[in-house]
Amino acid sequence: MGDRPRALVTGGAGFLGSHLCERLLAEGYEVVCMDNLITGSLANIEQLFGREGFVFVKHDVTNFIHVPGRLDIILHFASPASPIDYLQLPIQTLKVGSLGTHKALGLAKSKGCRFLLASTSEVYGDPLVHPQREEYWGNVNPVGPRGVYDEAKRFAEALTMAYHRHHGVDTRIVRIFNTYGPRMRAGDGRVVPTFISQALDGEPLTVFGDGSQTRSFCYVDDLVEGIWRLADSDYSDPMNIGNPAEMTVLEFAREIIRAVGSASEIEFRDLPVDDPKVRQPDISLARKELGWEPAVKLADGLEKTIEYFRGLRSAPPAQPVTE
Repeated sequence: MGDRPRALVTGGAGFLGSHLCERLLAEGYEVVCMDNLITGSLANIEQLFGREGFVFVKHDVTNFIHVPGRLDIILHFASPASPIDYLQLPIQTLKVGSLGTHKALGLAKSKGCRFLLASTSEVYGDPLVHPQREEYWGNVNPVGPRGVYDEAKRFAEALTMAYHRHHGVDTRIVRIFNTYGPRMRAGDGRVVPTFISQALDGEPLTVFGDGSQTRSFCYVDDLVEGIWRLADSDYSDPMNIGNPAEMTVLEFAREIIRAVGSASEIEFRDLPVDDPKVRQPDISLARKELGWEPAVKLADGLEKTIEYFRGLRSAPPAQPVTE
């Protein structure tokens, strides 16, 4: 271990975690990437193997976490993060939000390092306040099928603030809104990879309800920049990071069809239980405290994301990971 600052990224082989690992390395950090590969993939970080200062550790953070040596920051991104994932892995989702956050915070306390929690706009549930400000407490169904993710993140926020107030741990909480970009999983059930995959295959794009529900899509590079600025700031309360440019899901489906150049049509299906009707971040706080707002236009971000998914179709099949 040299003189460079050192970071632990839990969930580092996931969509967001892998981009964060890259950013930290570019900023001169040594990076310990930790993931149990339940939803993460070595393909997301294969370009980092062999890079000076990068280490991958396969580990489930719901168990005791041991990282020898100094740590300057822990970025806790370990969690299933798509509806398909947390509906198929409800217990694991609850455990990583509770036990995993507890273990990661305990490590931050023992190392005397900064801790950043990846929370989510899902803490607002199906919001009755629009757009969503950080002061809003949310409208969450704790016993519905989405509750395993929503409540895990709400508990993780409460635990993080408890460690901050009671133990003096230097904490940050980022509430992440809909994010898209390369390295999303094609079959994870989220709207961006689902629509792009369907459009590339010439299949109908499946829109739930009448498509009038809204989302706000932030390109991953913008999100990582916001997280980087928050991690480097002195702000310890939760902060929204996302793109306030709101659009309906039906509008977004048509935009995907146009961007792909597909002949796909749109097929409507029943709305899932507790699906949020609106989702739009108020980023006034991020603008004020971080001087941050998204810069990547939707058309540009979609072009890069579609290119990534086209590349997946031409790549050879991935080999299974063996012990």
